[in-house]
Amino acid sequence: MNHAAVVVLLILLGYLIRFRQWAWLIAGYNTSSTKTKDSYDLAALTRAVGNFMFVLSVFALVSGLGQWLDIARLTTAGWIGFALAVLVFLLYANTGNRYKKNSKKP
Repeated sequence: MNHAAVVVLLILLGYLIRFRQWAWLIAGYNTSSTKTKDSYDLAALTRAVGNFMFVLSVFALVSGLGQWLDIARLTTAGWIGFALAVLVFLLYANTGNRYKKNSKKP
């Protein structure tokens, strides 16, 4: 039951961030100054974070299926995949200024 709640929550957050562009749900962005917020490409940022939430929901679903089917390895694999996805996304998102607006210098 807990896994189902996590899956539903992640899908809901993914929808709100991705399609409604509720960027205030993104930690760090929501507390940034207006100047800092203006330097980000909001569409790219919300698309990436929303899609990331959908990916996490898949790993939570796999883990929940493992628990429901009483397959411990599947449950473990789901949560290991979840943790690895978080690590990879954090590294990807925080390198290379991927979600900053392109500023053209003269």
